[in-house]
Amino acid sequence: MKTIADPSRALARGLAAIRVQFKLPQAFPTSVLAAAADAAKRAPSNHADRTDRPFVTLDPASSTDLDQAFTIERAGADLLLHYAIADVAWFVDDDGPIDREAWARGTSQYLPDGKVALYPPVLGEHAASLLPDGPRPAVIFTVRVAPDGAVRLDGAERAVIRSRAKLAYDAVAESDLPADFPELAMRIQAAGDRRGASRVDPPEQEVREVGDGRFELSFRPRLISEDRNAALSLATNLAVADALLAHHSGLFRVMAPPDEHAIRRLRFTARAFGLVWPDEETLGQFQKTLRADVPREAAFMLAIRRAGAGAIYAPYQPGVTPWHVAMAATYCHATAPLRRLADRYVVRAALAIANGQDVPEVVAQAFVKLPPVMARADALGGQIERAVVDLAEAVMLKGSEGRIFPAIVTDVDERGARMQLRDEAVVARVEAHDVQPGDTIDVRLLATDADRRLISFQRVG
Repeated sequence: MKTIADPSRALARGLAAIRVQFKLPQAFPTSVLAAAADAAKRAPSNHADRTDRPFVTLDPASSTDLDQAFTIERAGADLLLHYAIADVAWFVDDDGPIDREAWARGTSQYLPDGKVALYPPVLGEHAASLLPDGPRPAVIFTVRVAPDGAVRLDGAERAVIRSRAKLAYDAVAESDLPADFPELAMRIQAAGDRRGASRVDPPEQEVREVGDGRFELSFRPRLISEDRNAALSLATNLAVADALLAHHSGLFRVMAPPDEHAIRRLRFTARAFGLVWPDEETLGQFQKTLRADVPREAAFMLAIRRAGAGAIYAPYQPGVTPWHVAMAATYCHATAPLRRLADRYVVRAALAIANGQDVPEVVAQAFVKLPPVMARADALGGQIERAVVDLAEAVMLKGSEGRIFPAIVTDVDERGARMQLRDEAVVARVEAHDVQPGDTIDVRLLATDADRRLISFQRVG
């Protein structure tokens, strides 16, 4: 779960029920654990020694599944990003027990009380993770970043690295990071702005106790270190995608823009939050004005992220340019192989291409088979997220029964009105058929049921 944290464990009972409902595995099969224990003992034997490079990692403080480490150097006016990605393929045999289990899971699934991992902890949080407690095998992508933010994959190699530090978003100092870290992030951001990219990174929500057994949903401010770190991954994924496309291979992320109906609903949602979205501005233009440290604007950022149909995975097709509208570019996932099955194969393909080799046949076949596997995993993640949001809303509103809330109608169908509460980051339904999208209404909270993750409202006035 990337949008809700629960440090007070107010959601614990409901989260346990969600795990049961969605049949999330509590452990790995014995055969997978045994294979992972054996694989964890493999010593890198086909890797260059790059332990002299000052790699560091930057993640949430509690993370132990570290996919990426980085260092940056100058090359004239260009910056060279050396981005080390966990070499998961070194430990996972094709069609072995670990691989088959990963294909069954597709991705790690995240909930506020912990994750359901893609790989056993002995690999995902130890041997394959780029922790600073010893040398680790990695695939290093060298990405050249021009002054205008244009990126190019300059090379890729299997290498052994030694991370110098496990840095945390909320505690890192600029002196801990490569000197050109802010400059590289600025170049990538500027290039995205010129392309018309409209990526949305809303802040994380937290369930916070406010006393008397009551809770509220608040936003944890997004840190500049998070945004800058995301730029490194973005640069690498863009460069890898371009390299794959040029060689007529790959697995890409494709995303269409929100349709007119979704845009219309978002405009009403903006009104509900008291945000001024000029008629002449596109969604992409308006997004650039939003500030994650302003609660209503942060809530609207969440609404944007949930409005579209989402991105899908698509293999290379002759004559088709895969396009991701939020990135305004051809884009792929390559930088999180410990958490996404598809990334392991994209890394292998990019490694081969960068070294003048053919994409392995098993990888080419995987690109065709992966889209439905990843779609199922992503759909499950979406269902889990929606269930967690419903649970958090029910817990947050408990004790407010009888209270009247101002709301704005964002949509109407045969089931009634879909509405956005004006003072809370809550979307709900109410029985009201004589209203139109954009209408303002008042609703009374009738009941909350955290066990069933339900809240019910009645229109008043």
